[in-house]
Amino acid sequence: MKLEKGSITARLVAMFAVVALATFALIGAALHGVLARELERHQYEELDTTVKSLQFWIQAIGTPERWSRVQARMDALTPEDGSVRFWVLSDDPRFQYGKGLAEIDGLTREANGRSTDILLPGQERPFRTLSVHVPPFENRPAVRLIVGRNSEPYERTRETFLTALLALGLGGVLVVALAGYWIARLGLRPLERLSGEALALRPKTLSQRLQTTALPVELSALAEAFNGALARLEEAYGQLEAFNADVAHELRTPLANLIGSTQVALSRQRSAGEFQEVLQANLEDLERLRSIINDMLFLARADRGEVATGLVLTPVAQEVRKTIDFFEFVLDESGSRVGIAGDVQAQARLESALFRRAMSNLLQNAIEHSRPGAQITVTLREEPAATWIAVSNPGAAIGEQHLQHLFDRFYRVDAARNDGGEHHGHGLGLAIVKAVASMHGGQVSASSEDGMNTFAFSVSRAG
Repeated sequence: MKLEKGSITARLVAMFAVVALATFALIGAALHGVLARELERHQYEELDTTVKSLQFWIQAIGTPERWSRVQARMDALTPEDGSVRFWVLSDDPRFQYGKGLAEIDGLTREANGRSTDILLPGQERPFRTLSVHVPPFENRPAVRLIVGRNSEPYERTRETFLTALLALGLGGVLVVALAGYWIARLGLRPLERLSGEALALRPKTLSQRLQTTALPVELSALAEAFNGALARLEEAYGQLEAFNADVAHELRTPLANLIGSTQVALSRQRSAGEFQEVLQANLEDLERLRSIINDMLFLARADRGEVATGLVLTPVAQEVRKTIDFFEFVLDESGSRVGIAGDVQAQARLESALFRRAMSNLLQNAIEHSRPGAQITVTLREEPAATWIAVSNPGAAIGEQHLQHLFDRFYRVDAARNDGGEHHGHGLGLAIVKAVASMHGGQVSASSEDGMNTFAFSVSRAG
């Protein structure tokens, strides 16, 4: 039986052993106490019987001549091993009896009953004594009869019982510890099976789940919680793989453009004007790369828990109008219009630069996904704990299965990537909106109803 330090099995075995030891100790102490009292009672009952028998004889003896009969009687009752002794104390030496009267002369002479234990010469154990006062009769004065019994047999019995009790107790503790070990191993077997299943998990087998059907109730909740963590881990791992693929795709296109245009430019002699055109095209791709990298760095800071610091109590509608003014040229070109509705007097604690960045992304998303001349609406809604800013635009319906993922990085409703279309974003705009909302203690939402697509985020209200 090998127990590792700190293991549950070792702790259970130790607790079983401690409880068993305490139980056996209490039971043993109680039994030992009962035995000791019963042995003492038995000794005094035997002494009492002997004292009463001799008292009856002595009461009827009143002359020295007849006293010899009492002496003979006590001689006959004295065993050869001297385990029972008799003494008669009297002021008249003719009516005395017993050896070593000097040793017992200090015993109490006034009252009948138990006297102190006395240790006689040559004895290892004291004698238990019982005395009785016999009144005078005829020529005999009052005498005191003392009967003593050696306590050694009783003490030996008690010590033997105590030794047996200790041996049985320690043996019982050992048996309980072994049984506790077996019970603990049996009870922890489902946990060992769970550990084996968990050790078998690999990044390629994250879809595997722990089996909970045969588990006891105490472990079912743990296994279900672990399965939930596995599901979240699988989802996160899938998102990470998709993120890596998306990043590679987003970076590959401008890099391919840079390499291709540079190779073409270097394939033959070019004029300064032609090189300038190539550099201008390369600069656009480099700007796109910088934008992607800056957005990814911003999202990384948000993931680490960075919060907005320069918060100022600001009218929300005012910041929305400033953002709309920034898109004036784009709106004029598309013929779209943007209106503000709802609680236009709402105020919130904002970091203006971050708020405008989120609003710019929502407005750009609405303009790009609306037909020319569309009416885009920014709705402000105050709630007890937050202010919501929602941007709605008419557009194609978005499936319910896509709505919960629209704020994920690089997520597109159309699974086929189209770099040559009219939309030039790199898939991080809505993810940045979500990050800004989180930095302001808010949330995001998306809905698609009655031909209107609405993207919203919230910020905490002023306290």
